[in-house]
Amino acid sequence: MAKKSISISGVAMGVIALVAGVLILFNWLPLQWVVGIFLIVWGILAIIDNR
Repeated sequence: MAKKSISISGVAMGVIALVAGVLILFNWLPLQWVVGIFLIVWGILAIIDNR
């Protein structure tokens, strides 16, 4: 059987991470803030790296 995989570009992953990070920051729990900030930073770095 052929193995199927999904391929998403780095820019798309960066945008998804940015959106997810901003949405997570709307909650006030400290762990969610850490995850949200991580996703925003990771998204920005992914977008910058693929230019």
